[in-house]
Amino acid sequence: MPPQTPPFPGYTAFAGTSRIAAGTLPEVATRARQHMEFGGAAALAVFADVDGKPVDLDLRGSVADVLARLTQIESKYPLEHAETAPDPAPRGPGRPKLGVVAREVTLLPRHWDWLAGQPGGASVALRKLVEAARKHAGEVDGVRRAREVAYNFMAAMAGNLPGFEEATRALFAGDAARFEACMRQWPVDVREYAGRLAAGAFPAGQAAPAA
Repeated sequence: MPPQTPPFPGYTAFAGTSRIAAGTLPEVATRARQHMEFGGAAALAVFADVDGKPVDLDLRGSVADVLARLTQIESKYPLEHAETAPDPAPRGPGRPKLGVVAREVTLLPRHWDWLAGQPGGASVALRKLVEAARKHAGEVDGVRRAREVAYNFMAAMAGNLPGFEEATRALFAGDAARFEACMRQWPVDVREYAGRLAAGAFPAGQAAPAA
């Protein structure tokens, strides 16, 4: 399956191993404070979906007090509040402006010979090669990022659960079926959230972990 990244904005709160809230940071912080206020005895933990790491919330005082202290935390995740860029103005007729920049490229004679024989000539062939390389690098980076994000959460919430080490090895080995099998004994909310964070961690063609 293609690499994916957790959606923005996104935070998820757990009371013990039960998920109690998901949404923006103010929404999750409010729910966590209310849970604590009304007698929730289980330890609270809040995670940022973007990196799977715990978020240190100060839940003292009223809900208003808690929300007033969120500015510093939100500043660590600037993309959460990024505005959507406006659609570009419609193009007029004619050839689009590509923003092409001319620079010197040094290649061996056999490389130039091969490029000269490609449809569109050397420039078109080089652009296609660069775009293909960029796409491949992006896919590799996306897989690595998804594995790191899932591991961050798993290390914090599942380190003492059965099958943790095996699940970690399967995650970094890209074995989706084994990863899912190793989490079967985990509490359902922990298993589902780990699976969601790991959605882009496996090579294309493998089944995604059930979420």
